[in-house]
Amino acid sequence: MTDRVVELAQDWIGTPYQHQTSTKGVASDCLGLIRGIWQELYGAEPEPAPAYSADWGEVGRTEVLMQAALRHLLPVNRETDLCEGQVLLFRMRQDAIAKHLGILSQSGEQPRFIHAYNGHGVIDSPLTIPWQNRIAARFCFP
Repeated sequence: MTDRVVELAQDWIGTPYQHQTSTKGVASDCLGLIRGIWQELYGAEPEPAPAYSADWGEVGRTEVLMQAALRHLLPVNRETDLCEGQVLLFRMRQDAIAKHLGILSQSGEQPRFIHAYNGHGVIDSPLTIPWQNRIAARFCFP
């Protein structure tokens, strides 16, 4: 399954960034990338995504993405090594809610992840130490 998840995520690379969208090759945000991969794996989303503002992660205190991930994905123990295909949930500031998602595309000494990033679209980025320090949780598709 992990190879399939990475393969699907790689197909999204180059998709332009657009808030609250999930259409491969047309537009996506980080949640849209995960939603799109889910749809390709399972045929339909597990629940409809609610409308959300561009600044939702700056104004709320509820761990919306964490709660949704716990409902639909399988948590990975923090002690477990990074593994391709894992869904990464990031906390962009130490005291903020987790609000960014990506897929680990390469593990090992030079890990990488695929994510939709404002101003860049869906890209494959190095999972640098600063990015690794932002990981709030990891999950696998069921």
